[in-house]
Amino acid sequence: MSSVSSNLAAVRGRLEQAARTAGRVPADIRLVAVSKTFPPAAVREAFAAGQVDFGENRVQEALQKIRETAELHSRWHLVGHLQSNKARKVAGPFAYVHSVDSLELLTRLDQAASEEKAEPKLLIQVDLAGEATKFGARESELPALFEAAAGLQSAEVVGLMLLPPYSDDPEQSRPWFRRLREIRDGLVRQGVPATRLRELSMGMSHDFHVAVEEGATIVRVGSAIFGERT
Repeated sequence: MSSVSSNLAAVRGRLEQAARTAGRVPADIRLVAVSKTFPPAAVREAFAAGQVDFGENRVQEALQKIRETAELHSRWHLVGHLQSNKARKVAGPFAYVHSVDSLELLTRLDQAASEEKAEPKLLIQVDLAGEATKFGARESELPALFEAAAGLQSAEVVGLMLLPPYSDDPEQSRPWFRRLREIRDGLVRQGVPATRLRELSMGMSHDFHVAVEEGATIVRVGSAIFGERT
């Protein structure tokens, strides 16, 4: 068994255990293998072990990798920051864009999706900690974004994404994950259709088990599957 396939099996085991601890069904949680900086061969190894969803941070690297692994028919997620002027490049190749952080980007992605005859699923990245090095919409901006989501023609908003402040202690992430879930629940109470809030993308290699316990429906795991990045 290759290191990628054995790592993948270990991650799946941890995910299933976290789901059961929280009284959840493991199949309700999507595992995205974040392959940034790793070669197409690593993607092929993971795919051979049953992994379908892959994530990338940088558009150019991602597009090249998607082309080089086109025979796999995998599902690609853009999990890194996206500039509005690159919306046209990603609307077709990516099934999910996790990092929508402005009304302009939301509009451009929908326009690009219409032109490409694509139907990408979008998540609104939320900035709760106000870190200067990270992106995301402020909580106060969410009602306007979801109001705009009601008028999209081709793209579909399906939930929220969070990148909390990093800590070696996974428990330090728990309050942030819990807060995102509470925000989701609050938006539903305010009248946002639950179908536009069905996904919570949160949790990475070091803290995804905590995210699952707090309601994550998508976890983004890289180094725990592919190894440490150089």
